[in-house]
Amino acid sequence: MLSDFKAFLMRGNVVDLAVAVVIGAAFTAIVTAITTGLITPLVGMVVGKDFTTMTFTINDSVFNYGIVIDAVIRFVSISAIVFFLVVKPMQAIAARRAAGEEPEPTPASDEAVLLTEIRDLLASR
Repeated sequence: MLSDFKAFLMRGNVVDLAVAVVIGAAFTAIVTAITTGLITPLVGMVVGKDFTTMTFTINDSVFNYGIVIDAVIRFVSISAIVFFLVVKPMQAIAARRAAGEEPEPTPASDEAVLLTEIRDLLASR
């Protein structure tokens, strides 16, 4: 059972997935820092309030909706970065690969085969 588990872990796609998760977590931390430290305060300057302090109270329960707005800004930022730095370049690479592939040749008709044989015979004389 342990050897099966080891084989499962050593498969390429599992290791690639683990690396992707680690890099994704680090990337998310960077984008979160940029969003929380730069973008949210800039938007807050335009609005006139810091998002993290925006709350409302109902029956002594405090609802911190500013954190939700900050999370939405973070999500949109991460989505935009992933789209423009990962998805679009991958689409461009896939389009180049597809354009570079030769379409499968269509089989020659009987008439074309016969004409090719006649040409070859005449060329050999």
